Amino acid sequence: MAETKPRKLAIIASKGSLDMAYPPLILANAARMSGVEVDLFFTFWGLDIITKKKMNKLNVAVVGNPSMHPWFHIPTLLGIIPGMSAMASAMMRKEIDKLDFPPVGEFVQLVMDAGTNVYGCKMSMDMMKLTEKDLVDGAKVLGAMEFIEMADGAQTLFV
Repeated sequence: MAETKPRKLAIIASKGSLDMAYPPLILANAARMSGVEVDLFFTFWGLDIITKKKMNKLNVAVVGNPSMHPWFHIPTLLGIIPGMSAMASAMMRKEIDKLDFPPVGEFVQLVMDAGTNVYGCKMSMDMMKLTEKDLVDGAKVLGAMEFIEMADGAQTLFV
C-alpha cells in the first residue's frame, strides 16, 4: 500500500482589520478539525491579529469598504464621521458573539492549541519595529523564503 502524505494548508494573512481576522482563523480551525496540518503566516497589517497589544482591539474599516452599506446600512460617505468605525466594530463584535465565535485573541489561542503553527513575517515585523515578544506566546518569526520552503506541497491561501 502506498503511503499517503499528510494534507497541508498554508494560509497567508495580510490584513489586520476585525473583518479580516476571522477568515484565516476559521479556515485554520476547520482544517485542524479535519486533521490537516496548518501553517498560518501573518504579514504586513495581518500581524495585528497576533500582536498582543492589538489583537483584541481590531476595528472594521468603514471608508472604502463597499460591503459596509448593505450589511450595516451605513452609506459609505457617512464612514468619514468620527466614531463610525468604532460603532461598526462594536456591531460586528455583537454579531460575531451571536454566532458563538470567540474574540480574536482567544481564537488565535484556540487554533494554536489545536496544533496550528503561527508565524510572523520577519520583514514586516522589522518594518513595524515589532519583536517576537510583541506577538502572542508561541508564535515564531520567519522570513518569507523560509515560509515558502515550509509551505512546499501545501494548499496555499492568501487572505
